[in-house]
Amino acid sequence: MATLINASRLVVKIGSALLVGRNTGLLRSEWLKSLAQDVAWLKGQGADVILVSSGSIALGRGVLGLPMQNLPLEQSQAAAAVGQIRLARAYEEALAPHEIKTAQVLVTLEDSTDRRRYLNSRATLETLLSLGAVPIVNENDTVATDEIRYGDNDRLAAQIAVTVGADQLILLSDVDGFYSGNPNEDATATRYDVIDQITPEIEAMAGDAGSGLSKGGMKTKLLAAKMATAAGCDMAITEGSPLNPLKSLENGANCTWFTATLDPQAARKRWISAMKPRGEIVIDDGAAKALANGKSLLPAGIVEVTGDFGRGDPVAILDLQERRLAQGLSRYTAQEADAIKGRKSSEIEATLGYPGRAALIHRDDLAL
Repeated sequence: MATLINASRLVVKIGSALLVGRNTGLLRSEWLKSLAQDVAWLKGQGADVILVSSGSIALGRGVLGLPMQNLPLEQSQAAAAVGQIRLARAYEEALAPHEIKTAQVLVTLEDSTDRRRYLNSRATLETLLSLGAVPIVNENDTVATDEIRYGDNDRLAAQIAVTVGADQLILLSDVDGFYSGNPNEDATATRYDVIDQITPEIEAMAGDAGSGLSKGGMKTKLLAAKMATAAGCDMAITEGSPLNPLKSLENGANCTWFTATLDPQAARKRWISAMKPRGEIVIDDGAAKALANGKSLLPAGIVEVTGDFGRGDPVAILDLQERRLAQGLSRYTAQEADAIKGRKSSEIEATLGYPGRAALIHRDDLAL
């Protein structure tokens, strides 16, 4: 069974029904304070923590006096605009006593499907984590239309876990795990402690039941589990309503763990290797040695650039004998890479006319 104290990076998804009273539309302040205690405990263990939080629409509709049932898109977006301010402030106030800085990150589906936006999102989250902040991530409901929506925060949380290479994803839910049937309707339904593989039989057991404030049923949680485990991230479903829900999970609360077969870094390398390259970069012997020692690819070691690739596209890396050494995601376009080849990182701004990243391909985006 997985344990939270062994995780180096966790993503925790919080549903609307946990944050906002179903009948009152008010923030559950004591519960949020207890969650903040758990986050402080995890960070004290040396872990990075990202919170993917619903709740902006649920909070905003209460302020605007809108009904609790489904709202038209325009009213949902208006409620989100009002509620998002309150949600961000609530997290800031809950975590401040623990001297933890918070950051608000709003995303849409386009931010993960567009490679450039994906890299930007990843870089921002990585920087926030390196500075000790806890990012509070939510779908940008104020602008997202159906075409660019995740639609539920289970899959959004899984995508964030994949983006940052998390090794654990925790879905705090209104159920205490995955059951063979709906436990509210089937007295014989049994809970799984561990699921190592999501089979067609497991998928057939998933129902669509959700709470009055949340959109995600068990099917969306299985989709999230598929996405997370394929990227090397273990995922747990556990009931989030008790105080200190993460400490409770660590202390043996009911849950279901979905196990990954690879670690996040190995899964990411395999994903990069499987892409079709959009160009080629030839490097000198010094750069080839640096790559073999786990270093990033700097412009100074580049001899030749071919192909027509954009930022975030996969490129093959060759040595002077044109032997393929690696493949990686470029942080520059082909034209930019050609302009800065052979130059020191300190010369990038003078060459391109704007500040750039020191590495052309970062080691985290490189598969040997």
